[in-house]
Amino acid sequence: MRIIQPEPFTFEAGPRAVLLLHAFTGDSADVRMLGRFLQKKNYTVHAPIYRGHGQAPERLLETNPHMWWEDVLQAYDHLQSLGYSEIAVAGLSLGGALSLKLAYTKELKGLVTMATPIFFNNEERLTRAFKMFVSRYKQLNKQSEATIKQDVERVMQQAPKLIRQLGPLLDDIRENLPKITLPTLMIQPEKDQLIGLDHAPHIYEHISSQEKQLLWYEQSTHVVTVDKERERLHHDVFAFLESLAWSGK
Repeated sequence: MRIIQPEPFTFEAGPRAVLLLHAFTGDSADVRMLGRFLQKKNYTVHAPIYRGHGQAPERLLETNPHMWWEDVLQAYDHLQSLGYSEIAVAGLSLGGALSLKLAYTKELKGLVTMATPIFFNNEERLTRAFKMFVSRYKQLNKQSEATIKQDVERVMQQAPKLIRQLGPLLDDIRENLPKITLPTLMIQPEKDQLIGLDHAPHIYEHISSQEKQLLWYEQSTHVVTVDKERERLHHDVFAFLESLAWSGK
């Protein structure tokens, strides 16, 4: 069976642009529904796919957080090259962490983080999640159980090296949180099975933004963008974007 590879997307609409950033081991599908909703509300949206993501796990192991950050910068430049001078960013999980980094690196109108880690204190849970990701990918190839088991074991021997590189990335972002001054919306699912519930409050307390809000989603798990409360998320993100000081408003 041939696996159809996901693609980045750009949904053009009005002059206000939003950069949407996906999760670790995820791809643009993480934020596609949010993207379509915002497009209908006259926002232009662009979602890149970081190198190694949306492909075989072996390809992901060939990349690193520095490459993914470069991909985020290129995505920001892509929106600017299309003529969009006012850009907000919204990111899920790793995408939220990269959104925080973008918030103190580039000029933005606003920031949305969703189920975003700021401490590297969940290596065991991340490793289990990575193993599930590898298993699901291999199962889509309709291989035998024995072959799948061998492939998973082989990939997981190399996975810790990549997963541990998330630590220095988060350490750097955490140290720079006080540099963030723009309006910020934080969304944290209460049933998050991947990161602790202390991450979002830490971000809230340490950014320097005067306009900031932390919303808790009682029924959602980590991938909150596709979970039970996704429609609430769509409307909360839209309301936040509408509150920003866009030109001509």
